[in-house]
Amino acid sequence: VDTETAFVFNSFSFLVHGVLVMLMAAGFAMLESGLVRTKNTATILLKNIGLYSIAGIMFYLIGYNLMYIDVGDYIGSFAFLYNPSEAETALINADDATEEMVAAVVGNGYSVMSDWFFQMVFVAATASIVSGTLAERIKLWPFMLFTAIIAGIIYPIQGSWTWGGGWLHDMGFSDFAGSTIVHSV
Repeated sequence: VDTETAFVFNSFSFLVHGVLVMLMAAGFAMLESGLVRTKNTATILLKNIGLYSIAGIMFYLIGYNLMYIDVGDYIGSFAFLYNPSEAETALINADDATEEMVAAVVGNGYSVMSDWFFQMVFVAATASIVSGTLAERIKLWPFMLFTAIIAGIIYPIQGSWTWGGGWLHDMGFSDFAGSTIVHSV
């Protein structure tokens, strides 16, 4: 398989599998709304929709950079706002792309933007798991604040330890499909 074909299929895989992970939110919402009293059903559903919005915004603002950009042993960079590389932006614009930019992006093996989406839905799934444990035990706004903190800071730092090339990665730790990172957070 040539590198361009692998790039397309890997990027497509990130997007499709990200959508499948995102569908877990519907499952969490149905499970949680079935386990609470009728008067709390609307709040549970709002919480499950809102956490995706907050997780996405926080992961875009600071989370992705903490998880993947210039990771030392314990933490990535505190750069503000995730932005695709200049080469990926040029490919989107098509007219600005050079052969070197195409080679740089395709040589990565996947689109970083598709990886951002895939990682964002896992951040939100982590908050969804917590949402179920807190059903009927927490007010809406404190939970949304918690979601902002876990999606923007806690999860990305722990994710950088393994997926970002941090200290656990250096020790040879291997995580299967987020089972350790998602559930231990």
